[in-house]
Amino acid sequence: MYRPVATAAATGGVPTDNGDYVVTLDQVPRWNDAEIRSSLEYENEDPSFSKSFLSDPLTSPGEESGSNGLALRFPVDHEINSKIYLWRGQPWNLEVDAVVNSTNESMDEVHSSQGLHAAAGPGLAEECATLGGCRTGMAKVTNAYDLPARRVIHTVGPKYAVKYHTAAENALSHCYRSCLELLIENGLRSIAMGCIYTEAKNYPREPAAHVAIRTVRRLLEKQKDKITAVVFCTSTSSDTEIYKRLLPLYFPRDKHEEAVAISKLPADVGDENGETIIHERKIRIKPLPKKVIPKPSQPPAEVPASDVGLVQRNSSYLDTYLDPAFMSLMKDPDQRRQEQWEKTAQARGGWNCANYRGGVDSEGRPVMVVVGAHFLLRCLELERFILYVVKEFEPLIQKPYTIVYFHSAASLQV
Repeated sequence: MYRPVATAAATGGVPTDNGDYVVTLDQVPRWNDAEIRSSLEYENEDPSFSKSFLSDPLTSPGEESGSNGLALRFPVDHEINSKIYLWRGQPWNLEVDAVVNSTNESMDEVHSSQGLHAAAGPGLAEECATLGGCRTGMAKVTNAYDLPARRVIHTVGPKYAVKYHTAAENALSHCYRSCLELLIENGLRSIAMGCIYTEAKNYPREPAAHVAIRTVRRLLEKQKDKITAVVFCTSTSSDTEIYKRLLPLYFPRDKHEEAVAISKLPADVGDENGETIIHERKIRIKPLPKKVIPKPSQPPAEVPASDVGLVQRNSSYLDTYLDPAFMSLMKDPDQRRQEQWEKTAQARGGWNCANYRGGVDSEGRPVMVVVGAHFLLRCLELERFILYVVKEFEPLIQKPYTIVYFHSAASLQV
């Protein structure tokens, strides 16, 4: 179906109308070697602007700093830059290990990247139908069938609304990171990525490009030895100009672009993964108080046999006098405490369910006790688990409360 294309046509970045050609990576200019320079505007700037920037709110001690003392959040890294490509055309025309398909939750052909299924053949749609859909922000991999690529990575971009800007931003960041992580997990090393957003989902193009570029940069900082090429593919001239303008901010090619980026980058460029963090909503888990080791108990003093019944023995001492048959009738201590909690909760108007126990603390605040034995914690991250607990508890109480998490009973599940 595909035929090779001349180098001169490929480097121009404009595909032919029939779209039936193959472009290899050596025909696509690297970002590091591109002759295209940044289109940032400087006409109103003083030549000595690099010494007069305002303080960066993300500057913190210990980070690499520029000559003006401000933190370089994305310093020049020629090794990472050598892995970045910018190409005008459809990803599935490129001969790479994987191409990205922007689709919807059902992964159907109608809502996939336009032209992808037609180029790949009917086998792609048939395999997608067997995957059970895909959640927003996640990604799944299939064979590439008639495409020159080896695999297709499908991901679902978020819908955008100003009210939920942060949620959409983080979901979009997760799309790009999931695609790159799947690339590595499948032993692949090169990927072509179109813009993972659609006009139908109302995601603004320039903010989406910021998220895409910074997420790729952050992952390459950690996994650059496992990825050889990331091709940003644009299909419109407006997208191409946006990427030309933003790439120097996150992938500066020299000290000049590095210095310009200090003032041009947004104040919020996310965390180490490129995701936006709202510190007010961040769960802070305090460590348990230090355990006080009790002093070893003194052995019981010898007393006359007539006074044995008057002496208060410790439990370990009394255990030697108890009949095993009698001991077998005693309830498990944890079961007895659980029943006691239930009675206390009912007496105080508290609440309880299968996985939670509640009451009030000494200051009258509602207390929720979470027993780790009821959860498969090996399958969960503790912070996400606590968020789930908070979500379940919020509708029940609308005032300050306390969460107590017991992990001792879950040792076999960690």
